[in-house]
Amino acid sequence: MQIIYEDEDIIAVNKPAGISVHPDKYHKEDTLIQMIAGQFPEIEGVGEDPARPGLVHRLDKDTSGVLVVARNKKAFEFLKKQFQERKIIKEYLALVVGRVKEKKGTINLPIGRSKNDPTKRVAEGSMRGVVRDARTDYEVVEYFGDDFTYMRASPKTGRTHQIRVHFKTIGYPIVCDKLYGGKRYVCPLGLSRHFLHASALELTLPEGGKIRLEADMPSDLETVLKGLRRS
Repeated sequence: MQIIYEDEDIIAVNKPAGISVHPDKYHKEDTLIQMIAGQFPEIEGVGEDPARPGLVHRLDKDTSGVLVVARNKKAFEFLKKQFQERKIIKEYLALVVGRVKEKKGTINLPIGRSKNDPTKRVAEGSMRGVVRDARTDYEVVEYFGDDFTYMRASPKTGRTHQIRVHFKTIGYPIVCDKLYGGKRYVCPLGLSRHFLHASALELTLPEGGKIRLEADMPSDLETVLKGLRRS
């Protein structure tokens, strides 16, 4: 776990892929927040859920990148409000299957839980429960022929699996995404997890002043990009 930034109010880490952010019924131990609490015990009791101390947002298990944790109640409420009011800028890097036609665009499709598979979210078809608005802005960074497109995505809302669901819905699933890849599931150059990295967050600090937090691209994703460029 790499610490990107820390002050008296927040901690920012570069989350590794393959580790759950917080405990759930499938992962009760060895989660990221438990590791952070071991190093920063003051986060215990911060927030609304004892199992998720200090957490104001989350990343999927196999997504890497910037994750911010509040160290005290004041910071928790301050950051929570920024996320709720959509004032925090989130940037992700993703590799998707196919050649995305529009170099810039916005996906504005509401997301709900799938009626057929409760582990999935969907932006079309049959949904169950609450359906929430969801918006993702994107731009093309690099093409790899007609096979893959390297993208920068900026979700304006924070729905579960949002980027993965949105790209899948418009026909360009994220590379190596077991849950949403479907018939276009492909893992180039030995990649073993979906190609999605939370590269940056821009936010206002509780004590004032804006900050941009950036997380370096992990080696497994960098290896895929270098291999595609060579070929």
